[in-house]
Amino acid sequence: MRKIDKRIGSDIKLARALVARAATLTLPYEARCKSRLAAHLDDGEAVALLMPRGTVLAEGDVLVAEDGALIRVVAAPESLMRVTASSAAELMRAAYHLGNRHTPVELGDGYLQLEVDTVLRDMLQGIGMRVEVVDAPFHPEAGAYGGGHKHGHDETFAEDYALAQKVYAEHDHGHAKGHDHGHGHEHGHQHEHEHAKAHKHGHESEHKHDENCQHNHPHSHDATD
Repeated sequence: MRKIDKRIGSDIKLARALVARAATLTLPYEARCKSRLAAHLDDGEAVALLMPRGTVLAEGDVLVAEDGALIRVVAAPESLMRVTASSAAELMRAAYHLGNRHTPVELGDGYLQLEVDTVLRDMLQGIGMRVEVVDAPFHPEAGAYGGGHKHGHDETFAEDYALAQKVYAEHDHGHAKGHDHGHGHEHGHQHEHEHAKAHKHGHESEHKHDENCQHNHPHSHDATD
């Protein structure tokens, strides 16, 4: 089984004839989001896709196999919901609601496309959108901060999410521990301060008592004389 582990960057120009003769790998969006994948080229050959984490393949991407052969990526048609509206403002409203749900969405000329989801369909129809199911390649918007879209079906997403949760928990626990230590330290100082005041007060009272004893004692002797 051949391994495919490189993608040619868009800054490298390849001869059109060379790309046209390359073997093709047709994948739906979910599979194009996976960094580790066992697949078959369109000619039936079994291959292993080993891409860097976070890679999302797109229509027309050119990959390189371990033997130097080129493979061109084709986006497979799949069932999608196509959303249209009576005005651009209403379509923007639909895009806003979908964005709040972190749903991969393709922005077309006068329409939105997303994966079939009955809950989202009902929501969209409830705000006045027209929704129809079509067969078409899916090309959702990439993340606004660069890099590929991390899709929930990618096993590396689960790994990265678990790592992020672990780091957050450690940070949160460490902060809480340090915060508690600060309170304990402050409490200790306050306790020591109160103890010192009590000791000082007791010492002053004792000293005052001694003075009174010394002052009154001679008078008692004078009375006897």
